Amino acid sequence: MSRIHAGAVVTGAGRGLGKKIAALLVECGYQVLVTDVDLATAQDTADELGGGTTALAVDVRDHTQVETARDAIVERARRLDVWVNNAGVLLTGPAWEQDEAARRLIIEVNALGAINGTVAAIEAMRGNGGGHVVNVVSLAGLTAVPGEAVYAASKHAALGFSLSTVADLRLAGITDIDISCICPDGIWTPMLHDKLDDPASALSFSGKLLAPDEVVDAVRTVLDSPRLVTTIPRWRGLLVRLGDTFPRFGLKTVPLMVAQGRRAQRKLRSTGGPRNL
Repeated sequence: MSRIHAGAVVTGAGRGLGKKIAALLVECGYQVLVTDVDLATAQDTADELGGGTTALAVDVRDHTQVETARDAIVERARRLDVWVNNAGVLLTGPAWEQDEAARRLIIEVNALGAINGTVAAIEAMRGNGGGHVVNVVSLAGLTAVPGEAVYAASKHAALGFSLSTVADLRLAGITDIDISCICPDGIWTPMLHDKLDDPASALSFSGKLLAPDEVVDAVRTVLDSPRLVTTIPRWRGLLVRLGDTFPRFGLKTVPLMVAQGRRAQRKLRSTGGPRNL
């Protein structure tokens, strides 16, 4: 996986999962550009990771800023090999209770951000040795998620865009650019920790909360062997797909899963964190 002068970009890498993915790429020998909407956070991560890691403030909703990040890593590393679209936001509640600004933020960061990053990366990779785009999606991109309808819509969009773009690449005869979608269950990161008191996000707590390192391991795996869709854990992915095949049955199980998630939230509030991490 390591290459001389290979460039990589990770969005939303100032903290949490993105920071750990950036650390993986540094470990593998890539010259990494850490991007985050907050420059100070991105710079702190770059300084901590070392290895010549650099930082840049990027709002993934702005394609011009995304292109600036792309051009910066190409100028520095001579080529772009890996682009990880990790930036995301999670706001919960029924769609009719969210104002337009909240709905727009979720869709633009999670869906348009992934689109902007993927398009910018493809433009740099075409005719320059190819490369790999990794889109951190979610199990919410595969099924119904009560309390997170707009978030689920954004993740469905990101997944549908990714798979359709792979099809377009292959129809255009481009075989040296891969796109892999990582679809994890709830991950114990600051974003989810902030939802412990939020009953609308209960479904995210209904399974085994993942350690960020479990998702990083999945990214490591697809970088070595590209795969269109990876669900984590695999059994939850199979359960989700079964529910989608029989949607009426799937929707009937939702109240049970929400109740389980709310029990898990109460337990986590009392213990301070999951014991399995």
